[in-house]
Amino acid sequence: MAYFVTGGTGFIGSRLLPLLAARGTVYVLARAGSRAALEARCSAAGLAPARVIAIEGDLDLPGLGISARDSELLRGRIRHVYHLAALYDITADDQATTRANVAGTAHALDFAAAIGCECFHHVSSIAAAGLYRGTFTEAMFDEATGLDHPYFRTKHEAEGRVRAETRMPWRIYRPAMVVGDSHTGIIDKIDGPYYFFKLLQKLRAQWPGWLPLVGLEGGWVNLVPVDFVVRALDHLSHLGGHDGECFHLTDPRPRRLGETLNVFAKAAHAPQAAVRLDPALIAQVPSVLGAAAGLELVQRLGYELLDGLGVPPAALAFINYPTRFTAEPTTALLAAAGIRVPPLEDYAWRLWDHWERKLDPDLSLDRSLGGAVGGRIVLVTGASSGIGRASALRLAEAGATVLLVARDPARLGEVEATIRARGGVAHAYPCDLTDQARLAALIEAVHAAHGRVDVLVNNAGRSIRRGIREAYGRLHDYERLMQLNYLAAVQLTLAFLPGMAERRAGQVVNISSIGVLTSAPRFSAYVASKAALEAFSRCAAAEYAGSGVAFTVINMPLVRTPMIAPTRIYEQMPTISPEEAAEMVVEAVIRRPQRLATRLGLFAQWLQLLSPAIAEAVMNSAYRMFPENPAAPGEGGVKALAPEAVALSKLLRGVHW
Repeated sequence: MAYFVTGGTGFIGSRLLPLLAARGTVYVLARAGSRAALEARCSAAGLAPARVIAIEGDLDLPGLGISARDSELLRGRIRHVYHLAALYDITADDQATTRANVAGTAHALDFAAAIGCECFHHVSSIAAAGLYRGTFTEAMFDEATGLDHPYFRTKHEAEGRVRAETRMPWRIYRPAMVVGDSHTGIIDKIDGPYYFFKLLQKLRAQWPGWLPLVGLEGGWVNLVPVDFVVRALDHLSHLGGHDGECFHLTDPRPRRLGETLNVFAKAAHAPQAAVRLDPALIAQVPSVLGAAAGLELVQRLGYELLDGLGVPPAALAFINYPTRFTAEPTTALLAAAGIRVPPLEDYAWRLWDHWERKLDPDLSLDRSLGGAVGGRIVLVTGASSGIGRASALRLAEAGATVLLVARDPARLGEVEATIRARGGVAHAYPCDLTDQARLAALIEAVHAAHGRVDVLVNNAGRSIRRGIREAYGRLHDYERLMQLNYLAAVQLTLAFLPGMAERRAGQVVNISSIGVLTSAPRFSAYVASKAALEAFSRCAAAEYAGSGVAFTVINMPLVRTPMIAPTRIYEQMPTISPEEAAEMVVEAVIRRPQRLATRLGLFAQWLQLLSPAIAEAVMNSAYRMFPENPAAPGEGGVKALAPEAVALSKLLRGVHW
């Protein structure tokens, strides 16, 4: 017994080879560049080289591009030709799909006829039915409808050629959506239901598994594991008396999309959809929503969401898939041999486990700080102490060229020396950022010496803890903080942003405060300046979306730095260290989120939105509970905090009081 196989290095074909090799010699079509992959698969399967022989050729060429010598070698020796080679990529264009699936099948048929094979086995797909509404049987073909998608159309046309253009015996196999091995979970690529795994993973990260969700019931989904497909294909292709027949390799128990996703959600320990909306109900949604779906803004938001989940827009065609498949004759033939489709519940966890360990796209992302800043130029303001110093040390350690900016030359030089002693690259630029002329000179010097800034960390800042009653005659407090915390950061951003936009790469990290989220009393000047910087960041982010330039706001909690040292009561409160704050900067540079805040800060923001009266009452109680600074009029030395104030500060760690 001798066989010839196209697509022998593919997902299904490589698993069929061992079964055929157990029966005889297998000749496999292989491009010159695919021989190594074929040999590796055969070696992994323990196949002897004499049982699997590569025949050089190309699916795109007439006669499969096989030499006259090899064709003569195979003529009269091959009993079965298995044609599995195809392009299964729902994102591929019409031309590429037609070339592989239609022209490739024609070339395989011509070659099979030329060598005089006894039977041509064509592996088609349930996609050959198109988007037929109803139940599609094994005897149906011309009834297919909805063949607009290139993959549907080309699988239908290829099957039509086998039926109409060959005089040799043939058999056609239509596998359902093929997933990984039911015993190992192994699959070669992300496809079909795997497109929704990232969504399940994100739901698991954001919501507890016990929380019931509202989902979509969707259309029909028919999944079969690859080990079932190859066993069925091997068995059916060797049964006598079935030439000219079509076999559905499908699960006799099809499911709706919503049920299928719930099975995988359970395997992933993600929340499941307790309520699933029926497609018929969704069809009754007012047409105004349909009109809205045609708006450019809505489409862009949809594409952004799909891109974030790794779902190609073409996959949406399968969400409401209308076709069911029957396979009673085939199921009976397979059952007699003990070949059955295992229940999805029995092996879904294996598919999920393999995807999360091997195929999750996030696994290939470089989530290291070195990957984010290595070889790049990072400018950090306020770099002589506190958050700026700790961040500069971490960035330089990861391979960045760090430009250190601060007012104190001596302390700035110490940071520069420390970085260089550790093998890093740093350049000190002493500058008073509140002096616009000196700041302009700094910008000019940086452009002249380095040509660009890839990441700008606007960290320099000043804080004043003073109630408004004590600031009636102190407008200059507000002016000083706006000059440093807001205007200086904006001036630096405006200077280096054009270069980032031109290179389509860059990031501006603005260090804000948890006080913006809590509306902390006694910090009206400080919070207002940071709120202005946040508003600028949000506006800039909207303008530069899609340009490669990211804007990140960090709502930093209370950090034990020289900036808070004058407020002596903070000595009695819990704070985070500069090193902990630097880790937030590192996370911001790696992930490039729009906002980075503590859970307490985010909770305060939500409380402000949902119940501003309660948030105001909490802040007012804290305002009356904590004393003014000793430097304020009428105050003496540092007072010990009341027990309830200490308790509150520990409960709401990191909030400015």
